[in-house]
Amino acid sequence: MPELRLVQSLLDTKGVYILDCWSDVFIWIGRKSPRLVRAAALKLGQELCSMLHRPKHACVTRNLEGAECQVFKSKFKNWDDVLKVDYTRAAETVQQNDNLQGKVKKDAEQKDQMKADLTALFLPRQPAMPLTEAEQLMEEWNEDLDGMEGFVLEGKKFTRLPEEEFGHFYTQDCYVFLCRYWVPVEYEDEDEEKEKKGGEAGRGGGGGGKGDEDEEDKQPEEDFQCVVYFWQGRQASNMGWLTFTFSLQKKFESLFPGKLKVVRMTQQQENLKFLSHFKRKFIIHKGKRKQNTDSVQPSLYHIRTNGSALCTRTIQIGTDSSNLNSEFCFILKVPFESTDNQGIVYTWVGRAADPDEAKLAEDIMNSMFDDTYSKQVINEGEEPENFFWVGIGSQKEYDEDAEYMKYARLFRCSNEKGYFSVSEKCSDFCQDDLADDDIMLLDNGKEVYMWVGTQTSQVEIKLSLKACQVYIQHMRAKDSEYPRKLRLVRKGNEPHCFTRCFHAWGPFKTPPS
Repeated sequence: MPELRLVQSLLDTKGVYILDCWSDVFIWIGRKSPRLVRAAALKLGQELCSMLHRPKHACVTRNLEGAECQVFKSKFKNWDDVLKVDYTRAAETVQQNDNLQGKVKKDAEQKDQMKADLTALFLPRQPAMPLTEAEQLMEEWNEDLDGMEGFVLEGKKFTRLPEEEFGHFYTQDCYVFLCRYWVPVEYEDEDEEKEKKGGEAGRGGGGGGKGDEDEEDKQPEEDFQCVVYFWQGRQASNMGWLTFTFSLQKKFESLFPGKLKVVRMTQQQENLKFLSHFKRKFIIHKGKRKQNTDSVQPSLYHIRTNGSALCTRTIQIGTDSSNLNSEFCFILKVPFESTDNQGIVYTWVGRAADPDEAKLAEDIMNSMFDDTYSKQVINEGEEPENFFWVGIGSQKEYDEDAEYMKYARLFRCSNEKGYFSVSEKCSDFCQDDLADDDIMLLDNGKEVYMWVGTQTSQVEIKLSLKACQVYIQHMRAKDSEYPRKLRLVRKGNEPHCFTRCFHAWGPFKTPPS
């Protein structure tokens, strides 16, 4: 610190800093800092604040790089928000300068050309994965799985999850699954594998003997790998992740040194291999596990597959008949007004629903509810007035097709790379993929929505509007039957035609205070 004063150059964009000023504790978060460090800094900042005796008005303030508050800036000597620009020189004169040669000149030329990357807008939509391929992948991944243990965060520690609850997740909870996978011996000896593939028929049983010897040499340590999947519900706090990294992760690392990989996932953004272990019975309930506050209320679940059978989820949604759709299956639980946990459960099959999905929905209903409930599969149009429509609230109009599922695409427009670029989220997108500091483009086959987050810049808005127009022109030339219209949407005011493209749309997550 020159002259014992803070200067702006001390702050590195990849870091997180805590500035303790006694009456205020500031946390400065660099744009490129890791998420975990950010979360840890917030916790540490609060702990630091309580360590010393401070005035009543003392508080912890979060400052994002580029959006610092005036009080924070005042602690630094000559804080400068203005970029230094030499207005006397134009780009041409700079490049003509004799001193600017070789690589520097080439970089300057490339930067000038690289104003935007819109390639993603011209690529074809990702085709749906055939059911047979998805089932084969599921089978292969489950064959490699040697064992799976589950844990759930209860209070401040993780406790073992009973096996009968595998596949049931709650939006306010955090889960950890420790999966042990067999690693084939050939995987570690690639030359032998190539040789085996090339001449297995010619060599007969000889190669098998060599493999057995290798296997004996490499056993018992070299034959498995452990993956820890951490799953966080939409309404769960980040404390679950911090608790896991400081407790359970350390324990697993000591048990399996050098063999552990950690995969962190949030609700509806799960890893495909992880999803495959639940064989399409992946159920997300609202609220917290072991809290039966809503057990007397009817509950509605929507079963939906996003682009691949691997991405099949059954998610609890609002109990309202306007959420039904003729191309999907739903499960409705109507409890009786009694304390003995009884009731009736319906699997509602839309008239245009996939027969495979209808069968799956019935299986899910049977695994979700025991025999204390009476169960019934009903087709659209055959609903009993007394329990079904009364249980769901009342009979309202609902969508009779899901054509948008064939067209839905979500693009992200951002300039975080230093230039403007558009990228596509795969067909298994969800509401939390709408990034608040970016512009998102959603195509549903009829309209292209330009979704504007609350923290987007004017530059991004202008460039995204241009990208939207380019995409619409491209789609009109390619698919003249469906000329798209441009619609502007602000966060929090999304119309039904927009929200239905997302499985289990709900209120937006509020950032932790």
